[in-house]
Amino acid sequence: MTEENQPQVPRALASRHLCTVEFEVGGGLVAIGASPFGDQRLGYISGGRFFGPRINGIVLPGGGNWSRSGRLGDTASVGTFDARAVWQTDDGDLVYLSYTGRSIIPDDVRATFADPAVPDADPSRYYLRIAPVFETASARYGWLNGLLAVGVGERTAFGVRHVIHEVL
Repeated sequence: MTEENQPQVPRALASRHLCTVEFEVGGGLVAIGASPFGDQRLGYISGGRFFGPRINGIVLPGGGNWSRSGRLGDTASVGTFDARAVWQTDDGDLVYLSYTGRSIIPDDVRATFADPAVPDADPSRYYLRIAPVFETASARYGWLNGLLAVGVGERTAFGVRHVIHEVL
């Protein structure tokens, strides 16, 4: 094989911090129940905030996360996300956000999540990842319309926190 016929090695994936978002989940989770498609739950977003080097503001109430869960082997649950929210930037512009994702929660960690008296588990003990996309009519934040992001999440006393990175 000649050098010009060699397959190209893809560039390494690079990212930079976009923002951290703290979703408040007021009223807890609504357990819809186990159907043939999995155990469905709804978490209502009651507010929150986001902050980063180029974008800051509040999370408007009214969004939510429709999640499903099932089993991953004998010792952990696996879940999917279908979430939507609207952010309002500090300068008044609106940004629609939607994301999918995955979680893997070992059974012993899940047991701590169910007991409000137990402090939250160390986030290194479970896997919570999201892939958000953004949509806005704002000229100032139009750059969000063209990017894909990934986030690492953790459960908090108020809901969930995601550290979001834009993929370069």
